[in-house]
Amino acid sequence: MPDTFQDDFFADDLPPPSAGAGQSRAKAAKSSTEPADETATTQRQAKRGDVALVPNAAQHAPLAAQLPPQLRMGVSTWSYPGWEGLVWDGAYDSSVLAKKGLSAYHQHPLLRTVCVDRTFWRPLTASQYAAFAAQVDADFRFVVKCPAGITDAQVRTEEGKPRELNPAFLDSCLAIEHFVVPTLEGLGDKLGVLVFQLSPLPWGLLSQPSRVLDKLGLLLAAVREALVKHTQVIVAVEVRDPELLSPSLAQTLKAHGATYCLGLHGKMPPIEAQLPILRALWPGPLVCRWNLNRIFGAYGYADAQKRHEPFSEIRSEDQHTRELLARTIAGITGAGQPAFVTISNDAEGCAPLSIALLAQAVTHLTQESHAPKLNKS
Repeated sequence: MPDTFQDDFFADDLPPPSAGAGQSRAKAAKSSTEPADETATTQRQAKRGDVALVPNAAQHAPLAAQLPPQLRMGVSTWSYPGWEGLVWDGAYDSSVLAKKGLSAYHQHPLLRTVCVDRTFWRPLTASQYAAFAAQVDADFRFVVKCPAGITDAQVRTEEGKPRELNPAFLDSCLAIEHFVVPTLEGLGDKLGVLVFQLSPLPWGLLSQPSRVLDKLGLLLAAVREALVKHTQVIVAVEVRDPELLSPSLAQTLKAHGATYCLGLHGKMPPIEAQLPILRALWPGPLVCRWNLNRIFGAYGYADAQKRHEPFSEIRSEDQHTRELLARTIAGITGAGQPAFVTISNDAEGCAPLSIALLAQAVTHLTQESHAPKLNKS
């Protein structure tokens, strides 16, 4: 018999989410992680020393033990003071969390990966990566984004407005020298995924996708060659133009041993419209970055931040995406493939709580698949 979740993953129609359940679970997850003395918590001064994991994170260990071992979930960036009582044991300044937070973060039972987003804005050195790696255990894995200086076809102003075409766009030599080599040297066996996020393309390139895919193919070939001794590292490509979701993209990725990164973001179609690319690449791993709730639109990061700060609770629940993502995870891991899923605070308001809810949904599905079936006679 075919795997139940694999059938769901390849099905043309996915079942609608069950009504109402997500809201109650969101409230339950929040209430179970409230600090014991909220008044005292808010009055404490920000700590400056080493960061510690909140003790009640241990309550998630039984849930984590029920998840597929191939699944790694984590957040996009970890330096949020608002996670006090959820991840951190007290009040810490964001600068302290940025430098030392991983030492506590990686001990959380549900957090087995993290997306290093800052590399998108500026390349890091091997020693900077090594400092991250030194804070986590041997089982932890990093998802790292390629710098925009390589994956953005345009040079932009400080405000993000296009200024001119980028001559270094998808330059394979620069990608190897300034991205692949430093991550390998610094993270070693703790490197899990390299993500190449293509920023929105100018019309001149978007109207000629074959030019972009040809350049992308050359870059991916060079990356795969550089990773010849590191076959465990997944190479994933994320796009921000729906027009690129085509059989040609799938063919380019498959030809070079890369996968498609599900980019759950207001500028892209919903998850169900992106799954055909993964089906075309099957069998293969799952890489997903749940970045922004679609209710905020394509350019809604500022609005999402304003609504969600201090990122300590679910304020924009997206049960539809969560349930379909859970089915996708269950199908792919059920077939023995690895899955890396990272979530931003801008997805629902609080990434650690979104991960807990997603873990519950995945566990529910896997338990259903293993439940004994009654014979009808």
